[in-house]
Amino acid sequence: MTRKTDKPVVVGFVALGCPKNVVDSEKMLAQLVEAGMLIASDPSEADVVVINTCGFIEPAKVESLEAIARAVTDKRRGNVRKVVVAGCLSQRLGRRLLDQASGVDAVVSLEERDNIAAIVRRTLAARRPFVYEGPPSGSIADDRARLRIGPSHSAYLRISEGCSHRCSFCTIPAIRGPFRSKPAAMVLDEARELAASGAVELNLIGQDTTRYGRDLKAGIGLAGLLRELESVPQLAWLRLLYAYPTGMTDDIIGAIAQSEKIVRYLDVPMQHASDRILKAMRRPDSAEALRGLIETLRSAMSDIVLRTTLIVGFPGETEREFEELLEFVEWARFDALGAFTFFPEAGTAAAELPDQVPDDVKQARLDTLMLAQQRIAFARNEARVGSRLTCLVDGVDAEGRACGRYYGQAPDIDSVCIIESCSTGPGRFIEVEVVGVRGYDLVTRQI
Repeated sequence: MTRKTDKPVVVGFVALGCPKNVVDSEKMLAQLVEAGMLIASDPSEADVVVINTCGFIEPAKVESLEAIARAVTDKRRGNVRKVVVAGCLSQRLGRRLLDQASGVDAVVSLEERDNIAAIVRRTLAARRPFVYEGPPSGSIADDRARLRIGPSHSAYLRISEGCSHRCSFCTIPAIRGPFRSKPAAMVLDEARELAASGAVELNLIGQDTTRYGRDLKAGIGLAGLLRELESVPQLAWLRLLYAYPTGMTDDIIGAIAQSEKIVRYLDVPMQHASDRILKAMRRPDSAEALRGLIETLRSAMSDIVLRTTLIVGFPGETEREFEELLEFVEWARFDALGAFTFFPEAGTAAAELPDQVPDDVKQARLDTLMLAQQRIAFARNEARVGSRLTCLVDGVDAEGRACGRYYGQAPDIDSVCIIESCSTGPGRFIEVEVVGVRGYDLVTRQI
């Protein structure tokens, strides 16, 4: 006689937000599967829907609330039984999220990430909503043993958590806690684990990657960590993201310039180029220092690809100060640029500043800035026509047309290389010739 077993819990998982959230989502998915649960391909057909939210700025909060609303609607229709909300928005709002999103059954703080399987089971048995909240503990999470949701050949490697800067517009320190480095041994173990699973590209992330190691009583800094990561034989590309400009030392620049594996690409969020606005943002930079950093980087590596992030419409930003920013962008000629209008986030000092810029003015300035950057990016693309590049293939369709990236294109955020008639599969490196452009993307042919 066969003993009857309980039916496995089916979980629908919705992952939102930045690469740091991707890592958290992959860790939670692994824990759910290890606990014997099944992951549904369609969240609306699950017993429980888990939404890992983002809550950094207003658009991310809106996207998260919309995803929650869809899950709650499925619950009311009888398609799912429970809705669990985790991630940054849960950490930021806590119990208030129950009021803003009626129908949620559990609100899970970042500190409870590694208890997600037990929380799902508890939620299924509960008759009332639960809130698992609390301030960031200051500990560092172990991100090893993840269930990857992206391509097997490329992965994010988190080297730090939290942020100790006090930028006046930013909610991250309140959400993620103070800066803390992940021990180098743990980082290296995770890098080896990711490489063993097929990753040839690791993209290093954190709230402030250039600060790595400064909080450790004994250990290596970022330059030393980069050199250690180079020793992992399966890895071909190491990419540094979220590099705070004031932390960019000669040692870090030298480590990148001298390496055969650390790609000559840097994501350096600068936010603005007016000294007065930078001061109001509580950024330690100056326009002169930012220009000097760009010149230093390009002097050390003439082929370096630079990406930055900027904010327009900060409180008190005058037309002249916006022009300073525009002139800076046209001088710097960034390869890639992301920009946002300022959002007065609750709990931040900037939200209380006088002289808030009207929304229509902010949007007009954003449009002007992005049109200027578009001209720069398109001109850079045209200049690459006829050149040869090494591409990492990300995907190939049934007709042999592929999508890939050269070292100057980070996954998920940058443009891509469209590869015509590709003869190899994802995760392989091929040589291509740039034969044309398609907007921000390069059209290439395999050599």
